[in-house]
Amino acid sequence: MTKEIVSTSDAPQAIGPYSQAVRAGSLLFVSGQIALDPASGNLVSGDVQAQTDRVMQNLRAIIAAAGGSLNSVVKCTIYLKNMTDFSLVNETYGSYFPEAPPARATVEVSELPKGVDVEIDAIAFLG
Repeated sequence: MTKEIVSTSDAPQAIGPYSQAVRAGSLLFVSGQIALDPASGNLVSGDVQAQTDRVMQNLRAIIAAAGGSLNSVVKCTIYLKNMTDFSLVNETYGSYFPEAPPARATVEVSELPKGVDVEIDAIAFLG
């Protein structure tokens, strides 16, 4: 099995020593995305729903660069700074998966990069 690094300018560049995504065989492992605008590199302004929307756009762009779509996603993990945002994040996140959503875990964490409220990573099947 080979390991292929996936990268696109349509999503924010990594802010540390990691790749946007790594393809291993038929699986694509997408690094956690936060609400960074890919054009400016700046955080988007707004509430947790605006942040979630930008995160999902970033995930979609990375998966598309590997030849997939959000329909390819089999598992996501959502990291929330505050679990009271759960329903708001669900509302926005769910709009990206109107049918057959992927498996998912949601956890509350004490801190996220750049002080954001939400981070999401994904695994997609590109078979």
